[in-house]
Amino acid sequence: MSDLQTYAKAVRVIKEAILRSQYRAASSANKEQLSLYYGIGCYVSKNSREGFWGKGAIESISQQLQKELPGLRGFSASNIKNMRSFYEEWSPVINRQPMADENKTLTAVSDSELNEQMLLIEIRQPMADEFNWADFVAIGFSHHIEIITKAKSLEARLFYIHESATRFWNKYVLRDYLKADLYNHRGTLPNNFTATMPSTKQALKAVNAFKDEYLLDFINVEELDTQDEDLNERVLEKSIMDNIKRFILTFGQDFIFVGNQYRLEVSGEEMFVDLLFFNRELNSLVAVELKSGKFRSSYLGQLSTYLSALDTYVRKPHENPAIGILLCRDMNQSFVEFAIRDYDKPMGVATYRATKDMPERLRNALPDIEELKKLL
Repeated sequence: MSDLQTYAKAVRVIKEAILRSQYRAASSANKEQLSLYYGIGCYVSKNSREGFWGKGAIESISQQLQKELPGLRGFSASNIKNMRSFYEEWSPVINRQPMADENKTLTAVSDSELNEQMLLIEIRQPMADEFNWADFVAIGFSHHIEIITKAKSLEARLFYIHESATRFWNKYVLRDYLKADLYNHRGTLPNNFTATMPSTKQALKAVNAFKDEYLLDFINVEELDTQDEDLNERVLEKSIMDNIKRFILTFGQDFIFVGNQYRLEVSGEEMFVDLLFFNRELNSLVAVELKSGKFRSSYLGQLSTYLSALDTYVRKPHENPAIGILLCRDMNQSFVEFAIRDYDKPMGVATYRATKDMPERLRNALPDIEELKKLL
């Protein structure tokens, strides 16, 4: 082995060791920070809610902390209130247990004592198999505040914690999914997956991979209001292609873009799939057909033909059958469920919503352009 090869190997080994160490250090620091903030939140809650602190106490304490510890970050009055919320929202479902180096259960914080090691160790009633306590301490405090502010049920909060931890969402991605209400929309689109897919496990994965409605806030609604349906669909496709990164982010995890107007030929007849993806989790091609108007039952026949061609001429031997998603502007869900049930190809129907289709209250909740730049 040459010196260059030896050095290259050494660099790789040392680099991997450094990265592992940095990851452990970051995880440990995050856990420590959550411990500190939970303890402070408990202390502030006891004194401000039940104790003698008057109005404006938190603001005064924050200002004094800045004087005592110049350059201190993260202890503004609003963030101290966030710590209090963090404690108050989680304390009903948290079971405080001894730390590794303690011999007795941690006691509650008194007015004059603050124990920064009051770490949330175990959920009393874990919700569903997907939750792992390591997820809780893997995400940052800002993630937790976003979640407890915008997700109100325990099940929803655990869902967003798990997704943030395992899919490494940054704060802006998490915020986008919270606004899109991913928890309530996942797995609810009309589909025939359980009847057409080879296994129940695969069908459940497919159900959870797609939402029943997608927020495509980059679409100009006025451009879709012409009488020419084909023109509307070309405009819709162009908007998606111009914003393909945002579309994939909206569409979900594990999607790889293959192409648009993907050409298929069967017995001399040409067909073109509007958008073709591959989903790594499902190990399947995913054909997305775009419709600018309301759902029609004839659309399913067209999509089913595309899936037959993909399975016959494009799908690899190790891949699962292709899945079709019909994305339209409106649908009658009961009618769609009736129309789709007898098809033998796995298909689902979802709707999309542009910003101007939304009530003003929800439009105002969308991130501004600077936040979207950070998101991308």
